[in-house]
Amino acid sequence: MPGVTDPTRTCFNYGDLVTLHDMVSNGDLLVAALNRNPDKPAVYLGDEVLTGAQVAAEVSRYAQAMASLGIGQGSPTAVLALNRPEVLFNMGAGMVLGARGTPLHPMGSLDDHVYILTDAGTETLVVDTTIFGERAAELAKALPSLRILTFDPSDLGESLPALAAGFEPQPLVAARVDPDDVGSLAYTGGTTGKPKGVMMPPRSSVTMTQIQLAEWDWPDEPRFLIATPLSHAGAAFFIPTLLKGGSIVVIPWFDPELVLETIEKFRITATMVVPTMLYVLLDHPGFADADLSSLETVYYGAAAMSPTRLTEAIEKMGPIFVQFYGQAECPMAICVMNRADHDLSRPERLASCGRPAPWVRVRLLDDDGNEVPKGQPGEICVQGPLVMLGYWNKPEQTAEAFAGGWLHTGDIAREDDDGFFYIVDRKKDMIVTGGFNVFPREVEDVIGEHPSVAQVAVIGVPDERWGETVKAVVVARPGATVEVDELIALVKDRKGSHVAPKSVDVVDDIPVSALGKPDKKALRERYWAGAARQVN
Repeated sequence: MPGVTDPTRTCFNYGDLVTLHDMVSNGDLLVAALNRNPDKPAVYLGDEVLTGAQVAAEVSRYAQAMASLGIGQGSPTAVLALNRPEVLFNMGAGMVLGARGTPLHPMGSLDDHVYILTDAGTETLVVDTTIFGERAAELAKALPSLRILTFDPSDLGESLPALAAGFEPQPLVAARVDPDDVGSLAYTGGTTGKPKGVMMPPRSSVTMTQIQLAEWDWPDEPRFLIATPLSHAGAAFFIPTLLKGGSIVVIPWFDPELVLETIEKFRITATMVVPTMLYVLLDHPGFADADLSSLETVYYGAAAMSPTRLTEAIEKMGPIFVQFYGQAECPMAICVMNRADHDLSRPERLASCGRPAPWVRVRLLDDDGNEVPKGQPGEICVQGPLVMLGYWNKPEQTAEAFAGGWLHTGDIAREDDDGFFYIVDRKKDMIVTGGFNVFPREVEDVIGEHPSVAQVAVIGVPDERWGETVKAVVVARPGATVEVDELIALVKDRKGSHVAPKSVDVVDDIPVSALGKPDKKALRERYWAGAARQVN
């Protein structure tokens, strides 16, 4: 422009310094979503429904209540609760205020909770005392400086809903935040035995929402059932659903009968499951009689899905499945496989985690940081605005994760000619037996095809001769009998004798993590007890 020799990125607006090119935050997106659809249903509270305007009013009250306690931009907060609508209001208030949130695993140990709250420097913890009252008391004793707020009347702390009720709703205005601030700390498992705090900036959260809206298949009218923890993946559907003009139905936890009843009652059009949840639904005695005709989209992720069980689900529920792939360090939106990609005429495609989203740069790299030839296994590595800032207070582990200027996911995958990725395993889960590398996912996919098998997990177990051997741990389908020799022969025929399990254990259940993923660490402990290391 004529006369402009030193353009600046800043301008003044009502006396406040703002940045001209800053991206919006999740708080801005939430405000826009609620203001866009003030009269449409937004959140269901049992048989009561709140419109967008009513949810905005609740979020405003919660935000004012929190601000009256000194909670504001950057304030370190945490929440420990099962799913309930009040968690959404608290979450929304935190977004609008720009507070730094840390969700606690509902199934986490006391030691882990104390470590996380201490490591994160948490000042305020909001607790569902009807479920976690005993844990809250233990945390109050262990951390005397921690301020506890509650979702219900309790002697442990002030009731946040009661405090919020004393405020009149005001128009929502989201705090201005730096796109590279630490917007949230999500703790994930660590190789050192201590959880790692994933520093997630506002730009990452907004990028995830952009990818969800642009790349994922959505129903025309989303009525979204949240049955996964709001402390984790469940919350990621809050803003996109509202921006689509949809509504949220929240249930406390995953219960197959309650899920089926809720889908029928509210004519749910979309939900999200982890694979274990889908298996339980398919095997539930009430599944065949449930009216699931309203479902248009079922999102799934967080763990590998058995292609055989996925085929069964498509045949029984229709072509309604959308897979997302990501991890805490790069959440949910690295790859996507939409409904049309779940093509039963191409059954091999059902083992894929989809194709990379255009908003991120994704490569398959070898141990030297070189891109592998197409069709060869390499580690999924990512660059782009979706990636975390690093691990809180862990510079060495951050440097390791970002080696060579890429986020190293630890997932090993192959790419086909159409650009679809196929995860063969976690890098750390690879089994080395007699000098051969075996990826458990390949064995699991074969065993999972057997009609007697409901669930399967494959691990390496110590062996004096081979170093490690392949062991399969399976759960039988209701009423079925597992013939161990059949499973071993099936893998031997499909993958070769060096890949086939040397032993198969039939168990009642496979341990799962707090997020419902198969917990191979816990599974290995049964077989590696007393060992100084987990390789042999």
